[in-house]
Amino acid sequence: MRGGVMAAAARWLGPLQRAAGAGQVSGAAGRRPVGRVRGPAPGLNELSQPLASPQAPARACSRSVLGVRPRAGLAWRPSRCGSSAAEAPATKAEDDSFLQWFLLLIPVTAFGLGTWQVQRRKWKLKLIAELESRVMAEPVPLPADPMELKSLEYRPVKVRGHFDHSKELYMMPRTMVDPVREAQEAGRLSSSVQSGAYVVTPFHCTDLGVTILVNRGFVPRKKVNPDTRQKGQIEGEVDLVGMVRLAETRKPFVPENNPERNHWHYRDLEAMAKLTGADPIFIDADFKSTVPGGPIGGQTRVTLRNEHLQYIVTWYGLCAATSYLWFKKFVRRTPGL
Repeated sequence: MRGGVMAAAARWLGPLQRAAGAGQVSGAAGRRPVGRVRGPAPGLNELSQPLASPQAPARACSRSVLGVRPRAGLAWRPSRCGSSAAEAPATKAEDDSFLQWFLLLIPVTAFGLGTWQVQRRKWKLKLIAELESRVMAEPVPLPADPMELKSLEYRPVKVRGHFDHSKELYMMPRTMVDPVREAQEAGRLSSSVQSGAYVVTPFHCTDLGVTILVNRGFVPRKKVNPDTRQKGQIEGEVDLVGMVRLAETRKPFVPENNPERNHWHYRDLEAMAKLTGADPIFIDADFKSTVPGGPIGGQTRVTLRNEHLQYIVTWYGLCAATSYLWFKKFVRRTPGL
């Protein structure tokens, strides 16, 4: 009787077992397994076996309903998720501390640069005051020692002698220094500036017995040729007042001097003196030296840029803004910053 019942159960469960096995294979092929790979479903023979006795080993009873068998040699290990979660806040705190002190360098540096500009402005104002006092000083006789001229730039000096118009030099292109016109045209997009040249003429000093170079002043381009201004070519001895000027170096983008064409773009006193046979001494004649038909004197531009105040405002403003943001970010801990 019992044998007949088991045979009937086998016939009835056989198709179901094959269908369950096929479904399990197709499901495993359609998706990636997660975790441990499950073993095959329990068969009919396993279902037909008698239950384990209470005296059976514990590992024999550890088979789950899903049919997963425990593997030999595997031991339970505690998860490291807890330790990683504990280490994350510590790492984030270290990063925030580094970022906090690194960003503090911005307002500190801006404050230092602003203070440096304050000192620079004091120095520039003192230099401008010294320059103005030197320009407005009474003329002194030209020193016989050329080494003394290094401390006399922009200082008015007086000389007596005569010009040698046959060795004129031309510094060009130049525009005329006219403070009145420049004040009227300040802020305009266009101006009526006329291009021309400075006429540099050797001048033999009677008292000192030396020949110096004198910038007589500005002439328009159409008057550069001395034949067009014969009326302004002074003859005989004259008394002259001018400002001492030193040699200058060529600035970026300024062309090189061209002695062959007699075009001079900057004051190279050594080269000018060598070409004319004069000493490397240079003065700008004042406006009173102007004669009808001749160059217009007084072409000394005495200006010093003083933009340190706007630099002070810029750096101190940047310091204040970044200090406020740093305080909101790291002291008050305002979210979103």
